[in-house]
Amino acid sequence: MTSAQSGRYSKYIRPISIVFDLLVITVLGIYFFEGLVSKFNTYIFYLLISWSVIAFLIKFYEVFRFTTPVEIITKIVKQCLLFSLLIITYYPFTQEEIFNEKAVLLYVIYCTTLITIFKFLLFYYLKKYRIITGSNYRNVVIIGHTDESVRLKELFEDRVDYGYRFLGYFSNKSKSPEISGNLDDLKEYVLNNKVDEIYSSLEEMTNDQTINMVEFADTNKINIKFIPGSKEIFSKNLKINYLEMFPVLTMQKTILHEPSIKTIKRTFDIVFSLLVIVFLLSWIVPILAILIKLESKGPVFFKQGRPGLDENEFFCYKFRSMKLNEDTESEASKNDPRVTKTGKFMRKTSMDELPQFINVLFGEMSVVGPRPHLWSQNKSYGNKIKKYLVRHCVKPGITGLAQVKGFRGEIESDEDMINRIKFDVFYIDNWSLILDLKIIVQTVLNIIKGEKKAY
Repeated sequence: MTSAQSGRYSKYIRPISIVFDLLVITVLGIYFFEGLVSKFNTYIFYLLISWSVIAFLIKFYEVFRFTTPVEIITKIVKQCLLFSLLIITYYPFTQEEIFNEKAVLLYVIYCTTLITIFKFLLFYYLKKYRIITGSNYRNVVIIGHTDESVRLKELFEDRVDYGYRFLGYFSNKSKSPEISGNLDDLKEYVLNNKVDEIYSSLEEMTNDQTINMVEFADTNKINIKFIPGSKEIFSKNLKINYLEMFPVLTMQKTILHEPSIKTIKRTFDIVFSLLVIVFLLSWIVPILAILIKLESKGPVFFKQGRPGLDENEFFCYKFRSMKLNEDTESEASKNDPRVTKTGKFMRKTSMDELPQFINVLFGEMSVVGPRPHLWSQNKSYGNKIKKYLVRHCVKPGITGLAQVKGFRGEIESDEDMINRIKFDVFYIDNWSLILDLKIIVQTVLNIIKGEKKAY
């Protein structure tokens, strides 16, 4: 991801909206219900949970740059009506509470009004800011020069408030003077001009060219969307969106990019890491610290910069299992002289990885996910292995599918890395909470049985 992309502030719009709504619900709840409800803290918690569950179910916060005001109003009405019903439902189940219809009515009206005003101000300001400053735009190119692609280009230019900047057409079939280049020129142009989205006419490319372009977009974290034509296309990874009345097919991000799923996975990570930290690390750290210090000089913990989500660097923590040395970018190999006796035991049982639960708690890692590689491995394999960089679209994990399938430890050949990436990509495309639990259980079983490459 380019710095220009990562610097955009639009990714903060949804969190800001969520925080504001929850603050409104809390503050107005205190104003209207303090003194009227006996179990006041429980009631406020109930209001927050009710709002959050409804928002998750109706996808209240899924508002995009091309979402219409009518769609936003519909979401607000649906959200607030369901929220009102849950507020009213609270009272019959609590014998001590007396239903105060005036307080409830005023609370709902004030909440709805403030949230509606804020949401539309945010939506309106963002559109106006794009028009006035030309910032927060997305650079787009179109493959093909058809009637549909021309209409799409005109839409980009007419609706400046959508925040798209059209850079050019690319085609092997059209001889129009508007063409910026052919398909052979496209990849270099996309990388040099920081293109965010590629729109492709399905009639322009062969199946092989389409597959190649999808892989290129995946590798470089670029969105690719398809303009429907006479060809039919079926894929679980395609969904249809509308820019006004114009349909485009979008390559969906994986399920792990859904806000609700991210919340579920993050909640699981927090709960699981806290349990490990409280019930395991709290007593095992002092014991291992003494053993590590007795055997060799140096710190108890070893930290190393690793590429994480979106290739942003974070410091991965481990118990130090080697003597102090300068060769930190080299993997441990079998019978590695740098590994201490205590370190050998820790590495065999994977105990050296336990401090990474602190990384999980801080949100830098997940309990389950692709293992974070060395920077040197990223540089070596990033352009060599297809879909290698796809693994950076999710948080790295303490354990992962590739590890429990035997592809852990030292990389002895390209085939080792290729197999590891295959399992990582499969995990990302097919995530489920059950799969995470299976991987955790299998990790524990593998530790008990012992693993050949755990050295």
